[in-house]
Amino acid sequence: MKLSLCNEVIRELSFERQCALAAGLGYKGLEVAPFTLGDGAWRMPASRRASVRRACADAGLEVSGLHWLLAAPAGLSIATEDRAVWQRSVDVMLSSIELCADLGGAYLVHGSPGQRRVAAPDDARRVEEAWAAAAAAAEKVGVVYCLEPLARPDCTFVNTLSEAEAVVRRIGSPAFRLMVDTLAASVEEKEPVADAIRRWMPTGLMAHVQFNDRNKRGPGEGADKFAPVVEALRDTGYDGWVAMEPFVYEPDGPTCAARMIGYVKGLLEQTA
Repeated sequence: MKLSLCNEVIRELSFERQCALAAGLGYKGLEVAPFTLGDGAWRMPASRRASVRRACADAGLEVSGLHWLLAAPAGLSIATEDRAVWQRSVDVMLSSIELCADLGGAYLVHGSPGQRRVAAPDDARRVEEAWAAAAAAAEKVGVVYCLEPLARPDCTFVNTLSEAEAVVRRIGSPAFRLMVDTLAASVEEKEPVADAIRRWMPTGLMAHVQFNDRNKRGPGEGADKFAPVVEALRDTGYDGWVAMEPFVYEPDGPTCAARMIGYVKGLLEQTA
């Protein structure tokens, strides 16, 4: 397993300093939220893409992938009946897939609960239409587009791994798979997160993992136990990226980043 830091945790730093800090703490990658690179990151020129990739390489890191895909620009939705807004949102998704490939990333995480909020069956149909387009684009450039089940009430569509599986199987692309976010899974799944991983990883549908406590802080900063989760990942042969994605940074982002990797590395050593 390779550990990645979601870069919005330290977004107050320049990207070059983010890379240096993450590498110094022992992370191997940054999972990049495009909005941290500007509202127009999805249409970033080739020269800027090269500089981002070079900053990571110079620090000994990789861009592991992208997440928070539709956080910027404002007003996006893949559920809306406004076709112009829907098309602009899909354009951002497809351009983000190209951006991920150009930065050397392996995957994209589609969370974006506000931008996939559904209220009627036609809303869900439009969301899946957008995801099908993303799957085709991801397959073309050799990255994986991950559907992230998210917890209610923030998210109204695809809350559980079973619901994600149904969408993934309908779309039927090897480049469109599901992932587990430990916060959402701890709230929405009927079984412990470690048991969910043991059940879903062997299906071949699970492509990515994010660690966060149900209190919205990082692993090791709440009551959730991650040792069984790490053990389940090891036992099922997972060798991909594990990204640290807290939403509350206490006392600050850099300290949170340090605590998380120290805790998870300790678990990895214990279960080795």
